Amino acid sequence: MTQENLIEVRDLSVEFVSGEHPHRVVKGISFDIKRGETLALVGESGSGKSVTAHSILRLLPYPLARHPTGSILYGGQDLLSLDEKKLRHVRGNRIAMIFQEPMTSLNPLHSIEKQINEVLGIHKGLTGKQATARTLELLELVGIPEPHKRLKALPHELSGGQRQRVMIAMALANEPELLIADEPTTALDVTVQLKILDLLKDLQARLGMSLLLITHDLNLVRRIAHRVCVMQQGLIVEQASCEQLFRSPQHPYTQELLNAEPSGDPAHTVAGPTLLEVEDLKVWFPIKKGLMRKTVDYVKAVDGINFSLRQGQTLGIVGESGSGKSTLGLAILRLIASKGLIRFEDKRLDCMSAQEVRPLRREMQVVFQDPFGSLSPRMSVSEIVGEGLRIHRMGTAEEQEIAIIEALREVGLDPETRHRYPHEFSGGQRQRIAIARALVLKPALILLDEPTSALDRTVQRQVVELLRSLQVKYNLTYLFISHDLAVVKALSHQLMVVKHGQVVEQGDAQSIFASPQHPYTQQLLEAAYLAPVTVD
Repeated sequence: MTQENLIEVRDLSVEFVSGEHPHRVVKGISFDIKRGETLALVGESGSGKSVTAHSILRLLPYPLARHPTGSILYGGQDLLSLDEKKLRHVRGNRIAMIFQEPMTSLNPLHSIEKQINEVLGIHKGLTGKQATARTLELLELVGIPEPHKRLKALPHELSGGQRQRVMIAMALANEPELLIADEPTTALDVTVQLKILDLLKDLQARLGMSLLLITHDLNLVRRIAHRVCVMQQGLIVEQASCEQLFRSPQHPYTQELLNAEPSGDPAHTVAGPTLLEVEDLKVWFPIKKGLMRKTVDYVKAVDGINFSLRQGQTLGIVGESGSGKSTLGLAILRLIASKGLIRFEDKRLDCMSAQEVRPLRREMQVVFQDPFGSLSPRMSVSEIVGEGLRIHRMGTAEEQEIAIIEALREVGLDPETRHRYPHEFSGGQRQRIAIARALVLKPALILLDEPTSALDRTVQRQVVELLRSLQVKYNLTYLFISHDLAVVKALSHQLMVVKHGQVVEQGDAQSIFASPQHPYTQQLLEAAYLAPVTVD
């Protein structure tokens, strides 16, 4: 093992056992992590990158996963052959890990102080005031505001970005030599992503540690990595310096990843008459306190929003988490209570009862963020897509079957798979099923609530192209809610930027992208379109 290398991975293979047949998910890969460098491991879901990272600390889901073969050398020791006692000294102490979803990694019943103190107690023997003092130092180090007020907080009382910072504080508690960050910004807004990224770079420089970054976000890689390993189906297909990889990718798969950014102009459609009009729309949630539960204030999730949307057009609604985007969409569809005018096809939805609105629901469909969560696991694809047809009594059983087959063809799925269940499909295929479910009713308006955020970039691009082609073919009208500005730019004719429930900028999408006027819009664009950065 050379002095320069901190970790040397050689011929690493991992198999998962399902039934009698093992499935090899990592296939004899080799790479090094140098001292003080950032190595990015990139690839789509299922490429084996997270399994590789988890193998370093032997965190694989045993007995489903077989013990890895090959070697992982650290400090002259093979981590794959260490006994449990020696491994515990390394795990969380010399090598630490930040997981993708902090809400599932943090204990919901324990305070932030208790969870960080536990790490300090196990590895450093710190307890009581000493542990609390060190915890405060760590929270301040990772940029938690007023850390002394956060010690007793439970995870659900923090924002997504703050929870990720707490995870970073726990990982840094023992000043590790290697920090493994597994998709550390996937669930965060673009502005929060940028802050977490800058934090990791700053901490790495101050502590002199190495960083292994697992991600499918190439903007992130370009910003922070020194070297990149590209994984596809369990193999490393290309290794290069970050600068070289982005300037001259050699492998076709790497080229495909780099070209997968959603691009192009919105669908070329002819704007028809006004389909949807909203005036002074408000959704205020009361804050109640005291024994009598009196309303003392309101959370103004949507506060006086106005817009109109013409048939065949797409309105992109952007903003950070908590800005009111999704609440606005639900209010427009009359799925939550609101005040203000909502006019759809010259009908005042805000004046209608739930029963009166129901016949119009076939004209207003929705595609949700998480296709796996929005599709019933107990229903076949045919039953899922045809549910709306049955509810609205559209046609005979034979006509409904024909409509289901046609809808699946429209979204690029084989109709022969309609008797299978959602878990048998990939994430991109499940989202196509969700689009088919909305499309089969031939709606006038489709609300798309973060429909691509859970998908890899290559799949995102396919879904964007599908949505554009369907819009042209059927003159569909979209309300597109997202914090992914690259996808919004590729789909939207009009753009609305929302902050704290209010519109800060709206108008022609291409004009706003070319010349944003409001500082908040400028901030979002700066965070989303990270310029190429040469890492020193």
